[in-house]
Amino acid sequence: QVQLVESGGGLVQAGGSLRLSCTTSGRTFGMGWFRQAPGKERVFVAAINWSGGSTSYADSVKGRFTISRDNAKRTVYLQMNSLKPEDTAVYFCAGAPRTLRVEVRGGEYDYWGLGTQVTVSS
Repeated sequence: QVQLVESGGGLVQAGGSLRLSCTTSGRTFGMGWFRQAPGKERVFVAAINWSGGSTSYADSVKGRFTISRDNAKRTVYLQMNSLKPEDTAVYFCAGAPRTLRVEVRGGEYDYWGLGTQVTVSS
């Protein structure tokens, strides 16, 4: 059973930065980050293919967030800059073992972490 463990969440002021990490126990495959704000559905944030050569971002985070990976460390990162209060959410790491490409559809992800809280104060 593949396990995903997120870390790096916390409380930050608007305009600040955080870097989330997600370490996996399984083989290399497409990975993504999703987030869920209070009272809202979980939504796509960013995704990266198996090699790290292709990425995709939600419009709301383009230019501010960067997804990357280090396969030797089995770790995927989400660098979040210029954070806004509306970025406040629980952030989930997810793995899509049935694909090696970039995947933006949550239903294609089979493995999920427990989430890490990100709170941005105004």
